[in-house]
Amino acid sequence: MSEMRKSAQGAGKKVKILHKPNCTSCRKARAVLEKTGLEIEFRDLGTQRLSIEELDRLIGDRDYRRFLNTRNALYRERKMGQNPPSRAEALRLMASEPNLIRRPVVMRGDRLVLGFDEEALKNLAD
Repeated sequence: MSEMRKSAQGAGKKVKILHKPNCTSCRKARAVLEKTGLEIEFRDLGTQRLSIEELDRLIGDRDYRRFLNTRNALYRERKMGQNPPSRAEALRLMASEPNLIRRPVVMRGDRLVLGFDEEALKNLAD
């Protein structure tokens, strides 16, 4: 029983980060996370894109519009702030254009931090 508990505790020390290595916000988030002592698992959104199904599971019942990168050219060109796409269209667009996903996306268990939020990232270690 104690071995199972240790395994579960060890699994709880892992954080997953969906990022792009050249993204400034992603690099800053990585630096904060490295100081927490958590084990970090990386997924480069440029080389390992998320499928529509993965995005749907990731977003869950959260507001999908929060996952759209407002700094992205496509977001601005389509005026998504004033005229947001449907959830299905947003998922399709984010799957085909990973730069449209707000980064980084940091997950630990059911907790999620979108974008660079230093305090929220530090709190993931709690």
